[in-house]
Amino acid sequence: MSRDTKQRMVEAAALSLRQRGLTATSFTDVLAASGAARGAIYHHFPEGKVELATHAVEWTGRRVRAEIESIDEDSPSAVLRSFVDHIRPVVEQATTGTSCAVAAVTAESSPSHPSLTAAADTAFQSWVEALGDRLRAAGATPEQARSTAQLMIAFLEGSLVLARASGTLTGFEQSAKTLLQALADPR
Repeated sequence: MSRDTKQRMVEAAALSLRQRGLTATSFTDVLAASGAARGAIYHHFPEGKVELATHAVEWTGRRVRAEIESIDEDSPSAVLRSFVDHIRPVVEQATTGTSCAVAAVTAESSPSHPSLTAAADTAFQSWVEALGDRLRAAGATPEQARSTAQLMIAFLEGSLVLARASGTLTGFEQSAKTLLQALADPR
């Protein structure tokens, strides 16, 4: 983690969003986790919690996109298997209550905070784009790549919710197996 105060606060906020959600994320928790002084809040985030949460979602979006971009396989089915392998540890964390910062903000944000929903949409769309790029590079058509990437991001987010609710990876493993089999044969 970067030692820059603002970055430490953003990363602490992202973790709090993953663990507690938007409503329960507090400046007190972010300050404690980041080691920042109380005065740093409005120095770095003059618009308050919404601005901090927006930065946390943007940071999370970039981080996940970079993970997706690291997938380097030679067939669409290999890309999908690698994607499932990349997300398995994240879904496993959800079994103990740590989920997705972007999804938390999406579920809890209100129309009065359009910057949060816009940041979440940008993050999700960048993930779909990155996974679609990987699929196209491995031989999928543009249409197949886009729709498959959207399905896989929906699978990721749904798996996080189900794993958090059940406390197990069982549903994820069963769904991953079925989904990978279904997508291996596009007919």
